[in-house]
Amino acid sequence: MATKIRLQRNGRKGYAFYSIVIADVRAPRDGKFTEKIGTYNPNTNPATVDLKFDRALYWVETGAQPTDTVRNILSKEGVYMMKHLRGGVKKGAFDEATAQAKFEAWKSDKQKGLDAFAEKQATEKKAAAEARLQAEKKINEEIAKKVAEKKAAEAAAKAEAEAAAAPADAPAEETTETPAEA
Repeated sequence: MATKIRLQRNGRKGYAFYSIVIADVRAPRDGKFTEKIGTYNPNTNPATVDLKFDRALYWVETGAQPTDTVRNILSKEGVYMMKHLRGGVKKGAFDEATAQAKFEAWKSDKQKGLDAFAEKQATEKKAAAEARLQAEKKINEEIAKKVAEKKAAEAAAKAEAEAAAAPADAPAEETTETPAEA
């Protein structure tokens, strides 16, 4: 019997949620399966994977062929790395403790890389928000400057209108005051 490690679709329309299952190659996608070894939820950011590591490793070592997506999931979870290290133990390149230490070192390096990437994204997001804020402040200053110029122009026009109206009244007053002074 040829076995395949594949995804079995669950969830509602437009919101897929998958089970990672071991199934016969002749079984339909959502049909009969031998064993459920985990779940995969691509709707979260980052995608959530819940995997029974030891069972996945067992099935990979016994020859079950994963689909492309499942192969990527298993690779990211470290199943293929552990298979590779166990192959080295079987060949006598190193012992089981060394293999486990190498696996833990790989896992911690991977986690450090993920943390660094997340921190870099957060920093870039913060810098982009700051840049947008500065651009908005600059635009607001330009708008305020234009409004101030417009108000100053209106005030100058109003002052000119008052000045034009005042000299017409002023000579009449001056003529009345000049005889009184004389």
